[in-house]
Amino acid sequence: MSQKGETVGPAIGIDLGTTYSCVGVWQHDHVEIITNDQGNRTTPSWVAFTQTQRLVGDAAKNQAVVNPSNTIFDAKRLVGRRFNDEIVQKDLKMWPFKVIGGPSDDAEDKKPVIVVSYKDEEKNFSPEEISSMILVKMKEIAEAYTGSTVKNAVITVPAYFNDSQRQATKDAGMIAGLNVMRIINEPTAAAIAYGIDKKITATDAKKNVLVFDLGGGTFDVSLVCVEKNLFEVKAVSGDTHLGGGDFDNNLVIYFVEDFKKKHNVDISENPRVLGRLRAASERVKRTLSSAHETTIEIDCLFEGIDFTATITRARFEIINMDLFKKCIDPVDQCLKDAKMEKSDVHDVVLVGGSTRIPKIQQLLEDFFDGKELCRSINPDEAVAHGAAVHAALLTGVVDQNDIVLVDVAPLSLGIESYSGEMIVIVPRNTTVPTRKVGRGTTALDNQTGVSFPVYEGERLIATENNFLGKFVLLGIPPSPKGVPQVDVWFDIDADGILTVSAEDVDTGNKNQIRITNHSRLSKEEVERLTKEAEQFRAEDERYLRKVMAQNALENYLKSMLESLTEHGGKLQREDKFKIEEAIKKTIEWLDWNFQLKEAIIFERKLKELQHFCVPILDRATRPEAAIPQRSVLTSTILKFLGLWSFSTP
Repeated sequence: MSQKGETVGPAIGIDLGTTYSCVGVWQHDHVEIITNDQGNRTTPSWVAFTQTQRLVGDAAKNQAVVNPSNTIFDAKRLVGRRFNDEIVQKDLKMWPFKVIGGPSDDAEDKKPVIVVSYKDEEKNFSPEEISSMILVKMKEIAEAYTGSTVKNAVITVPAYFNDSQRQATKDAGMIAGLNVMRIINEPTAAAIAYGIDKKITATDAKKNVLVFDLGGGTFDVSLVCVEKNLFEVKAVSGDTHLGGGDFDNNLVIYFVEDFKKKHNVDISENPRVLGRLRAASERVKRTLSSAHETTIEIDCLFEGIDFTATITRARFEIINMDLFKKCIDPVDQCLKDAKMEKSDVHDVVLVGGSTRIPKIQQLLEDFFDGKELCRSINPDEAVAHGAAVHAALLTGVVDQNDIVLVDVAPLSLGIESYSGEMIVIVPRNTTVPTRKVGRGTTALDNQTGVSFPVYEGERLIATENNFLGKFVLLGIPPSPKGVPQVDVWFDIDADGILTVSAEDVDTGNKNQIRITNHSRLSKEEVERLTKEAEQFRAEDERYLRKVMAQNALENYLKSMLESLTEHGGKLQREDKFKIEEAIKKTIEWLDWNFQLKEAIIFERKLKELQHFCVPILDRATRPEAAIPQRSVLTSTILKFLGLWSFSTP
C-alpha cells in the first residue's frame, strides 16, 4: 500500500519513443494497450510550454504551429549525449526550439540544455526532464485506466543505446516518480510480443527471429532465438539516429527548396514555417505508404504566399534512398555477429511505424531473397506489449517459468591502454547480466597508481570510442614496470548498466566506478529534478482546478440567464432585476479577472452568487412556506448545474 491508503497498481510497460510513446499493462491473462484521454493508443512524445500551462502529448503537438519555439520533440535524441556531439549539432538546425550547452568547465563536457519561455520566464530543461514529463503522462494514463496509483514500470530503450543513454533513461523514470524495475531493449520486447502472439512459448518450436525495429528516431536490428519459454538474443545492431523523423526532415528540405524555386524566397530560417512544413511532411510520408501520389496545400505559408506541391512515392523514395539503404547494412552485420545465414532466419518481424514504408519493406524482402515479412503484430504497440509482459513477469503476475529473457551488450566495453589502444574486456553481443575480468599492469617503473579510462565502441583507438568515465587505483607498491598485477572487473546488470572495479592482486587495494560521467546526471541532480517534477505536477493540478472552477462559474451564469429567460415570468420584477444585476456584475468581474491563477477565488465567487440568487428564487416562488425548501425553479437550476451539494443559507 502507498501513502494515504492508495492501492499501488500493477506494474506497467512503457515504450518511450522518439515521436510517440505507448503504455501497456497485464490484466486478465493478457496485455491491454491503454488509450489516452484523446482515445488514442499512442501518445506524441511532445511537451509544450505556454504563458499559462505546460502541455504533454496530443495537446502539445496540436498547438506546435502557433508556439514552435516552446514546443519540444525528439528529446530522446538528446538523452545521454554531449552538446558538441556531431549528431546533436546537425539536429539543432532542424529544431525550432533552442538548445544550448549546459554549464561546465570543459567545453567538451557540456550537456545539452533546452531553453523555453514558460509563464514569461526563461526556463532551462535537461532532456531527462522532458522525457520524465512524457513518462509522467504515460503513468497518468495507466492510473486512469487501472484506478490505482502506479509506481513500478519496465521502460524500453533502443538496443543500440549506449551506457550513458540507458542510465539517462533510468534517471528520467526516477524523476517521473517511477520505480524502474528494468530497462530492456525495444526489439527484445517486440520479440516477446511476437512469441506471445505466435504462442511459441507453449510449443517445442525453435525459431530464429530477426526483429527489424525502425521507429521515429532510432533503428535497431536484433536476432532472437525463441524456443519454448526462452528468448535468447544472439546479436544486435542498429543506429540510434535513424528513423521516420529523418525522412520528414528530408521532405522539409525538399519543400523549402521547392518554395525557393517557385517564389525566390528562402524560408529555411523561419521556425513557424518549418513547423508547418514538418507537420505536412509527416502527413505526406504516411499517405505515400498507401498512395502513389499526394498533394500538400498550405495557405499563407509565408508572408501571404500559399504553397502547393505534388509529390509521388517515387520522388519520396529518391529523396530518402540513402537513408533507406542504411537500414540494410545493420541487418547484414547482425547476421554475421550471430554467425547465421539468411536461410537460418525463420521470421522477419516488422516493428515501428516507419516499417510501413513500402520501399523499406521491398529492400528487406530483397535482402532475404523474397522472403515474406511477418506483419502479424502491431508495429506501433509491440514494444509496449512486450514491456508489459516483462513487467508482469518481474512482479510475479506471470509465472517466472513462462518466460526467460537473455539479452546482450550492444557495444564492446573496455579500457584505454598506455599506448592508446582499446583493450576490450566485454565484447559486443556478450550475454547480460555478466561479469568479465581483464588483467593489467603498470607502464612505468615505480608507478604507484593506475588510471582506468573506460570506453565503449568498436574502434581500435580508445579515444575514437564513446568515453564513459575514469577512475584511479592508488596504493600500488613501487615496483619495476610490468610487475604489479591489477585485475579490472566489468559488471553489467540486467538493465545493461555498467560498474567497473579494479584490484591490486598483491595488496588487495580496490576502487570502482559506477559510470557517472558528464553525460549522466548526478544523484543530487536527479533529486533536484525530481522535486521540480513534483512542483510541475502541483502547478498542473492547480491550473486544472482553476480552469474547472472558472468553468463552473461561467456555466452557472449561463444557466441562470437561460433559466431567467425561460422561467423569469414567475419572479417579481424587482427580484428579477436584482438577479440580472448580480449576473451582470459577475460577468464584468470575470472579464477583468480572467487571468487570476487561484481556483479558490472563482469558487468563492460562485458560492457568493449562489448565496445571493438562491434565497431570492425560494422567497419569490414560495414565500408562504413555513419550512425552508428549495422551489421548483431553484431545484431545476441546481439540478441542471449538478450543484445539489450546496445548501441554501
